[in-house]
Amino acid sequence: MQNLGFALIDPHIHQWDPYNTPHAAALAVKLLGKHPFLLDKMVRLVKPRDLLDTVGLTTHITRPYLPQDYKKDTGHYPVEQVVHVEASWANHKGKGVVGETEFIESLAFNADTVKLGAIVATADPTDSNFKKILKLHQQASKKVRGIRRMAAHHEDKGIHAWADDPHLYTSKKFLKGFEQIAQHHLSFDAWVYSTQIADVIELAKKFPETSIVLDHFGTPAGLFGKVGQSTGLTQTARENIFYQWQDNIAELATCSNVYTKMSGLFMPVLGHQFHKKKQQASKQQIIDLVAPLITHALDSFGSYRVMFASNFPMDSVSTSLVNIIDAFSDIVAGYDHETLERVFHHNARQFYRLDTPH
Repeated sequence: MQNLGFALIDPHIHQWDPYNTPHAAALAVKLLGKHPFLLDKMVRLVKPRDLLDTVGLTTHITRPYLPQDYKKDTGHYPVEQVVHVEASWANHKGKGVVGETEFIESLAFNADTVKLGAIVATADPTDSNFKKILKLHQQASKKVRGIRRMAAHHEDKGIHAWADDPHLYTSKKFLKGFEQIAQHHLSFDAWVYSTQIADVIELAKKFPETSIVLDHFGTPAGLFGKVGQSTGLTQTARENIFYQWQDNIAELATCSNVYTKMSGLFMPVLGHQFHKKKQQASKQQIIDLVAPLITHALDSFGSYRVMFASNFPMDSVSTSLVNIIDAFSDIVAGYDHETLERVFHHNARQFYRLDTPH
């Protein structure tokens, strides 16, 4: 769909600058930033294989991704406002994470790029200073609307774990700290692999008054091809991943406080091989691959609790943002044209309590 007829809201983008902020690749880019080939070689030498397989390429990680870069990626599509979601700020111990919120506030979000509507910061609910860290985030920016603490951890050791605890969201220490999120009037972005969706269900039932959004449809690793040591190895295995994902999504959707983001569906951890072939998925390839997921999410959550999001630049290794918007909007419009504006605008505005631009 080349023209949505309205400006969309993108509630999941990442911004970073390895040259000027705490970043996992900061030392590498300072040494070899002017030599991309050598920089890629160095990053592949020092970073674990499971992480590299999960992100696919290194170029989008090692170069800055800032408001003007996102603006370029949106092409002809008008974007009303965006939400920055925490992006593995390297200074992640205790209060160090507040630096990311301060960094985002300093960026050139304006009429020439795009408006920043909200920030989803990070903090660790198991930290004894969690309450104070939340306050510091809110002092650093009035745009802080939520917290994300990644919990993605797969039983396949070849798939990168973004948390040490395979069941972080159900641990006693985490649940105790989580109470502060509701008390600070914040929402929660949950990111897990699809094998962990049961943990999000348990969390949502324990805190029915807290708004929770499942990022990236719960990232069914291996759905489109082999990842890790043996995940998604055969067609039967991939079908089983899909069937389990369907059941878990349907159950999660019965929790009325949970939304989901139609995003992250072209990260390599799902088994995509486009980056290895130096290809970008076409609009039709995108539709063929993810229409069943989008349709099922809409069937399960309804039209008021699904929101489009780009996850850029993470999905840029497989396709362009314009192709994603083209394809996703066609799928949603084909499902129900009345749903289109809710999924691409209204639901994100409501969930993150975004101001309407004047």
